[in-house]
Amino acid sequence: MILLAPMEGLLDHMLRDVLTRVGGIDRCVSEFIRITDMLLPRRVFTRIVPELLQGGRTPAGVPVRAQLLGSDPTCMAENAARLAELNPAGIDLNFGCPAKCVNRHRGGAVLLDEPELIAEIVGAVRRAIPADMPLSAKMRLGFMDQSRTLECALAMAESGAEELVIHARTKADGYKPPAYWDRIAHVREALAPAVGVVANGEVWTVEDARRCLQESGCDALMLGRGMVANPGLALAVRGLDIGQGAGQGAGQGAGQGLDWNALQPLMLQFWREVQAHVQPKHQAGRLKQWLHYLRRHYPEAGEAYQRVRTINAPAELERAYFTQAA
Repeated sequence: MILLAPMEGLLDHMLRDVLTRVGGIDRCVSEFIRITDMLLPRRVFTRIVPELLQGGRTPAGVPVRAQLLGSDPTCMAENAARLAELNPAGIDLNFGCPAKCVNRHRGGAVLLDEPELIAEIVGAVRRAIPADMPLSAKMRLGFMDQSRTLECALAMAESGAEELVIHARTKADGYKPPAYWDRIAHVREALAPAVGVVANGEVWTVEDARRCLQESGCDALMLGRGMVANPGLALAVRGLDIGQGAGQGAGQGAGQGLDWNALQPLMLQFWREVQAHVQPKHQAGRLKQWLHYLRRHYPEAGEAYQRVRTINAPAELERAYFTQAA
């Protein structure tokens, strides 16, 4: 199984749409919906996760779990109940975000120092949503160190989470290489077979995926920045015999990647979505942001990025990029 990661400010519903059109992804998780001290109106959930208006799936048919982030068990439960009324493909809880602004307000990875509170949150959400609605959680190996990794994982599992995605670094590690995939293995061993464990972190290539699965002992991966940099990565990873599901891919064979020319119609699709959903002053930035990641895998993206990096007017950028890309 291959999951597409949530990435605040990058991997939102527009990029989810495009990347799931490529194929290879079995399930997505949305970027987090911040829960503080109020019951959110339904429009907030559907604004962040518009797939809720499409049966909880991307246009390519890939299921999307909506992710909640917060620290108040009661408020999290009330919002989870409202979210469940919108029939997502499941609900995910964020205990992994390393952003300082989130941690400062007692959200994300900072809660990994409070396994008792984690248990309260997961338990309250589990009781508030239908028994048949999937509940998962995403965590890191810890906040400043790894001393409570297993304790936190057990708190989530014993309180009702049926699947854990583990990013193989602590908050203190940030996104600096390496990811410690082998540290996931003892958690998987403690939880299997009752609770599924998905490995995440620093998977940029098929070889990274092979090593991650081998060292973690997992049979499922979550791809984030690696998939943004190489939209054909999930298809290529299929050659490792990861179990295939709903997102095997349309028009692409398992084990194949995606060349630069084949990517261009999808980039145009992304650009049209950006134009429809993003304020004009930020539109050019969104395309340049994706090109920046694509440079890691495609030499052509580096040349294209240099060509458009100083352009901020949407119409001018469209002429400079898509005319020459064609």
